[in-house]
Amino acid sequence: MAEITAALVKQLREKTGAGMMDCKRALGETDGDMEEAIDWLRKKGLAAAAKKAGRITSEGLIALSLAGNRGAVVEVNSETDFVARNEQFQELVTAIAGVATEARGDLDALLALTLPSTGKSVADSIADAVGVIGENIQLRRTAFLEVDAGAVGGYVHAQQAPGLGKIGVLVAIASAGDAEQVGELGRQIAMHVAATSPQSVDIASLDPAVVERERNVLADQARASGKPENIIEKMVEGRLRKFYEESVLLEQVYVIDTDKHVKDAVADTAKALGSPVEVRDFVRMALGEGVEKKDDDLAAEVARLAG
Repeated sequence: MAEITAALVKQLREKTGAGMMDCKRALGETDGDMEEAIDWLRKKGLAAAAKKAGRITSEGLIALSLAGNRGAVVEVNSETDFVARNEQFQELVTAIAGVATEARGDLDALLALTLPSTGKSVADSIADAVGVIGENIQLRRTAFLEVDAGAVGGYVHAQQAPGLGKIGVLVAIASAGDAEQVGELGRQIAMHVAATSPQSVDIASLDPAVVERERNVLADQARASGKPENIIEKMVEGRLRKFYEESVLLEQVYVIDTDKHVKDAVADTAKALGSPVEVRDFVRMALGEGVEKKDDDLAAEVARLAG
């Protein structure tokens, strides 16, 4: 008898949308033959989601889970915004976010976790929801942040329901100061990150390749002015500072108080707490970024149907 591996079960689940245990049983009944297993599931009425599995899912919701010094964010996609406003879909996303910190950013681990609300794995719960709702649904990604001492703050933008929206941000702040105040700073900086989408926390953590590319572009622009090389170097450094103010979180003008930079707000909190405060990391997740969008051309569709 062929070996029924986890990879084989996963492949069948992706092809059919059926639950993991059903896929495992189907492969066992068919001696590991993928096509026969698909037919077995279809005959049993367990592959109802199969024809939906290839549909583009660029809508959906982002959700956060915060637990003191830990936080997780998930993106669950649907085909249409209509489904994203469906109460059952929203409950599913909330439930997935509720267990996401246990997976610590590992997507496969999250799919295998059991949802208390259904008593089934996340993967099987999604497959069940596909059958009921009638659209392709995918848990696309998850991220996790943690600090030993301090807090992880979060913010959800464009909320469609409490804790569910189009942009989700986590900010990890290390400090031995009052956790509630540190968490509030994290929440405010998360709001800032949602608005500005920085590339890194500080200058040192910027990708050197990004900095070098920017430096080369600025140098070429400066040379076009006909200035001597020693002046060009100063021009480039000045323009790089502007680039840092646009791209680096701590260097950005703070949207909560535009008289300050983010690093000033962090320093003010540290002074008020009487304890060092350090922004360690952030995650900004925007719904559907990088996903192919479905391009509906109504005129072309009508013409096609007309023959």
